[in-house]
Amino acid sequence: MNREPTADVERVIEALLFAAEQPVSINRLVEITGFGEEPIRQAIYNLNQSYTETGRTFRINRVAHGYQLYTLPEYADWIRKLYQHNRVQRLSAAALEVLAIIAYQQPVTRPEIEKLRGVDSSGPILTLLERGLIVTAGRAHRPGNPFLYRTTKEFLRYFGLESLDELPRLEELEAFLAAREPETATADSSQPTTEGKNPTAKSQNYYEARPTDYRNSCPSS
Repeated sequence: MNREPTADVERVIEALLFAAEQPVSINRLVEITGFGEEPIRQAIYNLNQSYTETGRTFRINRVAHGYQLYTLPEYADWIRKLYQHNRVQRLSAAALEVLAIIAYQQPVTRPEIEKLRGVDSSGPILTLLERGLIVTAGRAHRPGNPFLYRTTKEFLRYFGLESLDELPRLEELEAFLAAREPETATADSSQPTTEGKNPTAKSQNYYEARPTDYRNSCPSS
């Protein structure tokens, strides 16, 4: 049975998003809480209004088909200092180029990617698979039955996107992804809270737009 929207709904939703390491979908919030979709959406709206009115340093943003807490971009420099020693390798230009092709053409095979790039792409594809930014999506019905590749929810989360609809035109996509790639991240790909988990990267400039447990910074909406 759905309950009436009250302050309790807001507190429950806030607690769940604070503790979540990944974006939480509206369906998952309904499943966990028993509240209806509309009360949950209203609670999120009310929370963001309250955060704005009280000058809080974070907001609830939509990303990867879900909701997650993000710190505001103006605190990026402080957060950068906090995590300046926690670094993982950024994507290479080749990996970004391959990722842009997959994001725009998906599902797409390696031969199709290599035809567009004119060079072997097995290395960048392996990197993207290891980072969880792409997955195999079956095989193409053509000679050799090559694997098809598509992007993942982690791709959306990593670059701070709500959905693929936010991607620009193909000719602008590689530069778009490069601009939004995090400068720094921890080796753990989770999204923590100040309760002791590890931060991750997503969205333009890790510290300027990222989900948070108060350590990451959030995209302006």
